Amino acid sequence: MSNRRRPARDNTYRTNYLHSGAWFARRDCWFLEEGSRNGTIRCALCLGAGSARSLELHHLDYRGVTQTPHGWTAHERHEDLTALHPRCHEYVHQLIDRDRALSGFVSRRTASVQAIARLQAKIAHYIESALEQQ
Repeated sequence: MSNRRRPARDNTYRTNYLHSGAWFARRDCWFLEEGSRNGTIRCALCLGAGSARSLELHHLDYRGVTQTPHGWTAHERHEDLTALHPRCHEYVHQLIDRDRALSGFVSRRTASVQAIARLQAKIAHYIESALEQQ
């Protein structure tokens, strides 16, 4: 098991699924449901507000994603997706990719949750340091 990203050329999930009608329909549904549940949709990392236009969805689990001879199916549970700003999303992936424990010794959900928590702690420390310098 690896949580590291594979290059796009070797990854039909990235080159096909994330450009499929099934994914766009699932993504739209997630944002509608999240808006109904919580009102404001926020980035899981920086907690900034966003929308379907400004946020991406990060998979905490891929069990709902399957490829069939007729195309892709998108049956991810709501809880298996989390919203992130594009830059925040990239930071999460970079941390998972470079950390041995996160990339290979824990589940994708655990890796994602721990990466987000570590990055939030770094943001809080940075803000605290900046406030102390004022």
